[in-house]
Amino acid sequence: MKKWLVVLFLLAAPAWAIDITRKDGIYHIVLKGEKIKKRIEFIASENLVTNREAHKKSGAILTVNTGFFDPKNEKTVSYIVTGRQTVADPILNENLLKNPVLNQNIDKILNRTELRVLECHDEWKYEIVPHTAPVDFGCTIVTSAQGGPLILPELQLEEEFFVVMEDDTVVRDSASVFRKTARTIAALKDGRLHILIITNDNPMDIYEVQSLCKTLGFERALAFDGGGSTSMNYRKKYNVVSEGEGRKVKSFLIVR
Repeated sequence: MKKWLVVLFLLAAPAWAIDITRKDGIYHIVLKGEKIKKRIEFIASENLVTNREAHKKSGAILTVNTGFFDPKNEKTVSYIVTGRQTVADPILNENLLKNPVLNQNIDKILNRTELRVLECHDEWKYEIVPHTAPVDFGCTIVTSAQGGPLILPELQLEEEFFVVMEDDTVVRDSASVFRKTARTIAALKDGRLHILIITNDNPMDIYEVQSLCKTLGFERALAFDGGGSTSMNYRKKYNVVSEGEGRKVKSFLIVR
C-alpha cells in the first residue's frame, strides 16, 4: 500500500515549480517549467490596493508588484495586458498629457521596457523588450506588464526618460535610479523567469542591481516599480513589504 502511495504522489507532482531563496536581504524567485508560463498573468486594479489584498482577492500562489502608476489619480503609467487585451493604458492618464515635461517626452515613456508572455503556435515564451517591439510572426502577447528601465543587456535610463542629463549633470532622476532603495526586478535566463525582491535590508541603486544581474548570469532584465512599492506574497508563507503595511499599487504579476 505504501509503495502505491509513493507512486501516486510522484505521478501527481506538478511539472512546474516556484523556488524561493533568501540571501543577504534579497528574495530570488525562479519560475520553472513550461506549464507555469500559462499560469502567469499580469493584472491591474481599478483602484490602488496592497499586494497582499491583490494576492488574497485573486487567490494566487505568488503575487508581485509590477508597473508604475500615478498616486494622485490612481491611473497607470505602464501598459498592462491581460487575456490578450490592454487593460491599463497610460495614454488615458490625463496627468501625463497635461504635464508639459512629461508630454514632451511621452514617446519615451510609452515605449518603456515590458515583460511579455507570448503564445507562439504550441510554444509559450517570455520576452523583455520595448513596448513597441514587434511581435514575431505567429505569436500573440497573452499578458504583459511594462516597467523600466531596461537593466540588461544595457541600461536605458535616458532613452526611457528615467534620467535627464544636461552638461554631464543629472537634472532629473525618477524611480530613484541613483539612490539605494528596495527594488522589484524581473529577468530571463535559459528560458526561465527570475524575480528579485531586493528589500530594505540590502537596498541598491540601479548600477548595483545591474552588477548583481550580471553576476547571476541573467540574459535580459528590467526593473518594475521599486521603493515603497516593492512587495511580494507567496501562499501564506511570505508577506514582504517595504514600508508599513504595504503601499497601495496598481498592477501585479500573479501565478494562479
